[in-house]
Amino acid sequence: MFVLGNFIAAIAHILDTVLTIYMWIIIIRAVLSWVNPDPYNPIVRFINQVTEPVMYRVRRWIPTRGMGIDFSPIIILLAIVFLQSFLIRSLLELANQFR
Repeated sequence: MFVLGNFIAAIAHILDTVLTIYMWIIIIRAVLSWVNPDPYNPIVRFINQVTEPVMYRVRRWIPTRGMGIDFSPIIILLAIVFLQSFLIRSLLELANQFR
């Protein structure tokens, strides 16, 4: 059973790393929105392609018309922190039960 516990722990650590990287990409996207970056820059295009699907879904739920402020990065960051606090810790506790 320790193999299953190690597997779940590895999944939890990988998921935590992916969420942390995505959190930093969202932060970079928010900072880039304050300046006027070159839209043809490959790095800017990659950041936009990676973040836009999630940000679009959040923007559909939030009525931001006329406000001029995009709250979607804040909501996504809060969701990532929630997932890291709840899901990752729950997976690690589950992994410890199998060890």
